[in-house]
Parts: sequence; structure tokens; C-alpha cells
Amino acid sequence: MTVTRRSEWPERPPPRDRGGPSTSRADEGPPRTPRDPVERARAISLRLLTGTPRTRRQLADALRERDIPDEAIDTVLDRFEEVGLIDDAAFAAAWVESRHHGRGLAGRSLARELRTKGVAAPVIDEAVARLDPEREEETARALVERRLRATRGVEPVKRLRRLVGVLARKGYAEELAVRVVREALAAEAAEAPGTTDERWRDGF
Repeated sequence: MTVTRRSEWPERPPPRDRGGPSTSRADEGPPRTPRDPVERARAISLRLLTGTPRTRRQLADALRERDIPDEAIDTVLDRFEEVGLIDDAAFAAAWVESRHHGRGLAGRSLARELRTKGVAAPVIDEAVARLDPEREEETARALVERRLRATRGVEPVKRLRRLVGVLARKGYAEELAVRVVREALAAEAAEAPGTTDERWRDGF
């Protein structure tokens, strides 16, 4: 009987590749580390600023909601302020101009809106101060003028109070609102004597 030596045995074929992913730890590579929080903060802030100016406080709040550490937030936002990507003073000035012209808001309402956006009090004061009293009164008169026709036929005292309420909701002081509305109603009555119920004079 012929005995086959061990060295002459055929080699065992390599295991078949079944096409599945390797489970070797060496093939998995090093464990992933969290992305640098400063880089995350920068990327998020730039995305939020695209097309929409924001205050520093708005950006900081948005970053905290995404679990960015305060240290990374301060690093990024300080740098953004240095290069002018964040400018609360410019934001406040533009906000006052836009909202007063577009919505007819008075200084008190504008200041309240800016406070909710985290703008500092001195910055708000400076921005709102650009609205001089004459301009506010002119805007108030225009608002009342636009509402006069729509309120004709309303009981006189109720009409007076409704028009004053329009101005009050936009932040105008009551004294200014009452005076402007009274003058508008008086001018309307003078244009067509005898056709306007003047019992509104008893209101306020």
C-alpha cells in the first residue's frame, strides 16, 4: 500500500468570498469621532445667515438648540462680529426702517420687537431714536386716513375708539393717537358739514 506523505496532500482551497462585508476589525478603520463643534457652529451659522440677517442672540439660541457648546458658540460668533457677518446695530437700524415704513409701527412696538430678538438696550435706543416725533405723527395720520372710509357708519364714539385702538396696537402713545384721530374726524366733518355725526367729540 502506498502512503501519501502529509507534505504531498493538496492544499485546502481558500474560503469562498460570499460577497458580504468583511467583519474584520482591521477593515472597520478607526472609530469615528464627533465633528469639531466649532466647525459645526460655523456651518450652521452660515446656513442660517443665508438671505436672512440675524442677531447674535438669535444665532446663539439656534446653536444651543443643536447642542453646540457655549465655548464653540462664542468662538464662532465673536469671529463673525469681527468680520461683519453679525452686526446688531445695522440689524436694528434696518428693522426700524422696514417695520415703520411697511407696517406703520411706532417706536415702542419696534423696541419691543428688537428686545425679543436679543438686541441690547443701548442699540435699540439708538435705532429707535432715528424715528423723530414728526415722522411718527405723519405715519399715524396716514394710518388713520386709510381707515376713515372703512369706519363710516359706525356709531361715533365707537368709531373714535376703534381708530384710536388701531394706533395703540401699533405702539403709538394714547395722547398722540387721540389727538390725531380727533383732528382727522374734525377735518372730515368740515369737508361735508351736516353729513357727519359729531357725537365722537364726547369720546375720551
